[in-house]
Amino acid sequence: MDYTRLSADEFAALDGLDDWRFLLGAIHAHFRAGSFPGAAALVVAIAEAAEAAQHHPDIDLRYPDRVHVVLTTHATGGLTTLDAQLAAQISSLATTVGATAEPTVSQGAEIAIDTLDADRIRPFWAAVLGYNDVQGNLVDPLRIGPPMWFQEMDEPREQRQRFHIDVTVPHDVAEARVSAALAAGGTLMTDRFARSWWVLADADGNEACVCTWQDRSR
Repeated sequence: MDYTRLSADEFAALDGLDDWRFLLGAIHAHFRAGSFPGAAALVVAIAEAAEAAQHHPDIDLRYPDRVHVVLTTHATGGLTTLDAQLAAQISSLATTVGATAEPTVSQGAEIAIDTLDADRIRPFWAAVLGYNDVQGNLVDPLRIGPPMWFQEMDEPREQRQRFHIDVTVPHDVAEARVSAALAAGGTLMTDRFARSWWVLADADGNEACVCTWQDRSR
């Protein structure tokens, strides 16, 4: 099978893929089909196209009419031209059945733990969550639950929690998401790393990062 790796920047430069957004090594699209049977019919059409291409996305069908599609090339562990080609075909199928794309609603969440010794605590979290260890990160084998990663520290952090949530959003909604969090009582801890991520905290000091693909490779 012929394919070429694509970076997030390369994908963003492609034409005809406005329905899709890059998040965490994959591209996502959301479609509203107008009815649950209509959404199911779109899923069937996508499945047939994927089988013909021998390239298979993750598809989620939700009431009342929503279809969420995630594309990545498992053989490479990232995005390739195969994903872009099938994405264009899926968008065409959605248009044919009258489905409407909602590209900016996609998001991905990750759980991060700060630790001095990731190897010591990782097995516990793999066991309690039922996750698989994939190159030091923990991943739900069903690809439903949020992944967990471990941020190595040089020294303990005093008066800060060890957990934080990374919320990866489409690049074109990140600033609005940050503004909404601040308006809801949050505090901006730092925007030093923007546009890659903004560090926010709630009124109790619990932290979350709003993240995008921009200005970084991860």
